[in-house]
Amino acid sequence: MPPERGRWAQPAGDNRWFLNSMLYVLRIGCPWWDMHERYGKWNSVYVRFRR
Repeated sequence: MPPERGRWAQPAGDNRWFLNSMLYVLRIGCPWWDMHERYGKWNSVYVRFRR
């Protein structure tokens, strides 16, 4: 899957990274802010999930 285009001149993260981070939160059942650090900023993943 190609990466999504960023809004401000930088490309957004890889779609696979986003999917893995979203599945991690759903599988573990933790709140978004307790997401593992290797997936990046929790707020970025959450905002993209909401979109």
